[in-house]
Amino acid sequence: MPLIVLWDIDHTLIENSGVSKEIYAAAFAAVAGHTPRHPARTEGRTDRLILAEMFRDHGMEPPAWERIVVALEAAGAGREADLAARGRALPGVREALAAVAAEPGMVSSVLTGNIAANAGVKLRAFGLDVLLDMECGAYGEHSVDRAALVKVAREHIQQAHGLPHDTPVVLIGDTPRDVQAAHDSDAHVIAVASGIHSVDELRAAGAPVVLSDLRDVPALVSHLRSLARVSN
Repeated sequence: MPLIVLWDIDHTLIENSGVSKEIYAAAFAAVAGHTPRHPARTEGRTDRLILAEMFRDHGMEPPAWERIVVALEAAGAGREADLAARGRALPGVREALAAVAAEPGMVSSVLTGNIAANAGVKLRAFGLDVLLDMECGAYGEHSVDRAALVKVAREHIQQAHGLPHDTPVVLIGDTPRDVQAAHDSDAHVIAVASGIHSVDELRAAGAPVVLSDLRDVPALVSHLRSLARVSN
């Protein structure tokens, strides 16, 4: 009974303590030639959308993505120590990732708005990268639209692991955008109120299951097993 489990990163797996917005500010400055007057607006957006909106917020037409992604990668490079010192892995995350990685038939990867390089930086800072199949994830360079990333991850994982085309997918994230992406892509969703959105807000967004955090690992794994059984 295979199941594809896709995890968001920021505020679902880790708290970056402002490092993300510093990366966006540095990337903007490198391309625009001046420091930003307005901070990046994140909350579940992809890097493509975050930077495009950042340029528009400054009255500028967004430049070619190829220029932005180079600046983003340079801005994020080497920030592991800074993230480890200022941020943290969220409660229960390490245990939850290890438990899902050990489940027969489950493939655990990431679906994140971060570009792949910076997703790697953030997860390596806390030693979480080894608990996920990072090669098969979907990242911010793949699309401006979060829902489109589900198809990307599905195809990557099915090809890499030889899974059937109809293998169910579940997204685990902390924002209404994660919930909407799951609904728009015919995926299951488990919302976690570990970011700025409350349990009530995530339920109102349409999440059928909302956890306050990831500390109850047996309950999480039990629910994932039930999704695999129902879907198969």
